[in-house]
Amino acid sequence: MEALTHAVETGGDLAALDALLSSLPNLPAVFAVWPAEGEPYLSKTGMLRRRLLRLLARREHPSRLLNLRDTVRRIEYQITGSAFESAVVLYHQARRLFPDRYLKLLKLRMPPYVKIVLRNEYPRSLIAAHLSRGPGAYFGPFRSRASAERFESQFLDLFQMRRCQEDLQPSPDHPGCIYGEMNLCLRPCQQVVGAAEYGHEVDRVLEFLRSDGQSLEGAIVHSRDRLSEQMQFEEAARQHKRLEKVQEVLKLRDELARDIDRLHGVAVLPSAAPNAVELWFVAGGHLQPAARLGFEVEEGKPVSLDHKLREMLPALGPLQGSARDRQESLALLARWYYSTWRDGEWLPFDDFAAIPYRKLVNAVSRVAHGVAAEAQ
Repeated sequence: MEALTHAVETGGDLAALDALLSSLPNLPAVFAVWPAEGEPYLSKTGMLRRRLLRLLARREHPSRLLNLRDTVRRIEYQITGSAFESAVVLYHQARRLFPDRYLKLLKLRMPPYVKIVLRNEYPRSLIAAHLSRGPGAYFGPFRSRASAERFESQFLDLFQMRRCQEDLQPSPDHPGCIYGEMNLCLRPCQQVVGAAEYGHEVDRVLEFLRSDGQSLEGAIVHSRDRLSEQMQFEEAARQHKRLEKVQEVLKLRDELARDIDRLHGVAVLPSAAPNAVELWFVAGGHLQPAARLGFEVEEGKPVSLDHKLREMLPALGPLQGSARDRQESLALLARWYYSTWRDGEWLPFDDFAAIPYRKLVNAVSRVAHGVAAEAQ
């Protein structure tokens, strides 16, 4: 993790400090104010010069506002082009400078996921906020725990996977539960089915989540159409009702929620550099380093964005970090995406090896035009 891109030593010279402050750009940035001793003051701002003036300017009268003027020895800063970039840069600096408490300082909340616990002989689902290395499948991130619980409850109604939280010890004498009585569980606790048959139902659940519901939708549509051709209209109507139920369940998903191993997309964001945008790719739930796409003119003619993207993207190569890196980068993505201050655009896609270039070119154009309009 590298330091911020700009660093200026003040040396305790207050006149030099005032001259420095007046020369700083009034742009979004992440900054750190270093005292002669102790930890730095790290933060982000939408207007760098104004924020530092509030922290470091001369004051004739006492104030309750934080003032670091008499202690500052060095100022570091990095200009950012978007709210997401500011959040990512601040995260990396906080993790570098305060490794024991950076999550608390950032107030970075881990988003919830629906997890299928696979380490048990009879897998079940639960709501989890942390990604572990153990066997399991994660579907998310969701906007809130209530949203995740609502989706979990409704999609489980489509299957017969157990909902109890106990470590099962199957026995014919097991009392069972209401879900078994309602035919919403295969009742492995009472040895109605064995591990192999129950595992087949879990596979159907996993395929439903990994395919964004298409596996179950496709099977129901095929069954409905076959029954209609055989003029079994009553059974076909039942299958249509099942299809409507599945579609209603799928509407409960939050926009980012999917199997995180198949969570692919790109955030197209304004850049701090002129005539450029920043592309922040996510591959399998892993946030990639930003890739800058410039709008240079060659021989008096602009270069095709589609051509530039097709040349640039294969060289990037998806990178995978640790489980902690993945968890925290997805928390940053969820905080940005579900926020009211989201800027730029998010373009999801199904396969990192098959990026929808036309949609990406359109997203880049819209973001670039929006930046140009704000600059006028």
